[in-house]
Amino acid sequence: MARHRVEMLDALGMIWSVSDARFEAGLDWARVWAKGHGGSLAAPARASVGGYAIGTWLSELRAAAQVPAGEPGALAPERRAALEEIDPWWCPTWPITWQRAWATARMWWLDSDGQVDWTQLPVETVYEGEQLGRWVLAQRAGWPGLEDDQRDLLTSIGIEGDPELVAAKAAAEAKPKISRTDRFQLHLAALAEFVREHGHARPARTYRSPDGLSLGAWTNNTKARRARLSTEQLAQLAALGVEWAVEGV
Repeated sequence: MARHRVEMLDALGMIWSVSDARFEAGLDWARVWAKGHGGSLAAPARASVGGYAIGTWLSELRAAAQVPAGEPGALAPERRAALEEIDPWWCPTWPITWQRAWATARMWWLDSDGQVDWTQLPVETVYEGEQLGRWVLAQRAGWPGLEDDQRDLLTSIGIEGDPELVAAKAAAEAKPKISRTDRFQLHLAALAEFVREHGHARPARTYRSPDGLSLGAWTNNTKARRARLSTEQLAQLAALGVEWAVEGV
């Protein structure tokens, strides 16, 4: 449904726009949100501040910003400028989730007075609800795939690409994908070798096969997923002496 500009006459005889008034009200709440989030407007879609649905408001404006100028529903230039005055990156060309994670990393950096060694940040680090450690590691490894502006934002807070991580990521992605069935057969062969050597099919949870497969963990996980196994797979396990696989074969 098309939106119409509604103008009203106030008590002083001045004409004002309901749409503009609503935008100005939203803009006030946007400033409040940004003040509490390091200057960023990368709010989640369901975010609210002071009871105001700031996330929905911003999501609608980002959608309007994608409409070509001059077409119905396009974001007015003066509104875009007002938002950019609060946060130049309020509507990035990349996912807003990335921008939100960057804003969180920037807050960490600011709280640390810029004295952060990102290469030493534990991967399990969580900050302001974000998996910051994993995100930073992913940026350092995925550096070539980022846009120039994204790299500039990262370097502005001291995060840089890591050639070794980049190479490792490229190598991992170059490996052929192994299907779930093929993965089962690989572990089944390793279990058969274990049975021949140890005389039973109960590897310890931490046991790894000579070729590096986490055989103990796989055996336990496969038991937990028994209902998803085919009759043939259960029979193969039972033939190796896996007791829990015998039932129902």
